[in-house]
Amino acid sequence: MDKSTRGNASQFFIAGELCRRGYSAVVTLGNTPNTDILCSNIDGTRFVHIQVKTFIPGRRTCSVGKKAEKPYEDNFFWVLGGIPAPESTDGFQYFIIPAAVMSYNIKEAHEKWLLTPGMNGRMHEESAIRTVALPPRKGFNGWDISEYEGRWDLIEEKLGVGNQ
Repeated sequence: MDKSTRGNASQFFIAGELCRRGYSAVVTLGNTPNTDILCSNIDGTRFVHIQVKTFIPGRRTCSVGKKAEKPYEDNFFWVLGGIPAPESTDGFQYFIIPAAVMSYNIKEAHEKWLLTPGMNGRMHEESAIRTVALPPRKGFNGWDISEYEGRWDLIEEKLGVGNQ
């Protein structure tokens, strides 16, 4: 499966999970900058914006772009979707990370990476790519995203669960 197909599948799996939980979730199909999925409570009175990045379970990292450094507002989330290959027995993995948390940690880890010599003592050069270390690994700054696995409650809180 190519990267584009896997990314599309991830967006639909994540939107499906949100619908399964009782919310309205729409995949924007690339028509909305910074929002892959727009999700609301059933009343349509509260919304969250979700940026999706896809990885294959068992890999070491998930790539995100430089825009992951932007904190956005508190109703923006990153969902890293671990979509297993069809023949795999691995399960799906979802890490639900508030944009402000992602921004802080991505900036800090990238700055440390730039200051740390790489192979043969060469300094790293600036890049538009940022990476999030996947458990059990930790980021360059020690960030461990384990606490965000399956944290749909962070989105539900913004959508006003029990407050509708």
